[in-house]
Amino acid sequence: MAHTEAPISITVKTAAGSLVTVRAEDGHELDNTVAQALDAIVSATQELESAIRGASAPAVTAQSVAASFGGTVIETGTTIPAQEYAQPSVGGRNCPHGKMTAIQGMGKDGKPYKGYFCPAPKGAFDKCKNQYIQMKDLEWNTFVPEQVK
Repeated sequence: MAHTEAPISITVKTAAGSLVTVRAEDGHELDNTVAQALDAIVSATQELESAIRGASAPAVTAQSVAASFGGTVIETGTTIPAQEYAQPSVGGRNCPHGKMTAIQGMGKDGKPYKGYFCPAPKGAFDKCKNQYIQMKDLEWNTFVPEQVK
């Protein structure tokens, strides 16, 4: 069986959490591979923009982009759809994933914090930002935590 690892390997993690790895035997091959990748990205972007505008365009998937480089997509984790972990909302603050959890505690800097936290699993690519309450806000004094850390 042939060795599949090349001496040069670059891996980039996208904002959505996908990993893209480019391998090459030398600098020249790496330059060519990156140039081809950029062409494919431009093409995929144009197809996506056409689809958004309503024009007919073939579906662009991670598999189709990977196949254009002779590669495959390797799943590194699972994503749980928002509706599977959303909780019914009753008071407090909400996000697309359900009722946010009211938490108060002490930060690493020794200062107290109070805020609302998204119920999506830790590391979820679509997890909402924490909504902190400022000490100067009236809500600081009436805040009722569900958890204390």
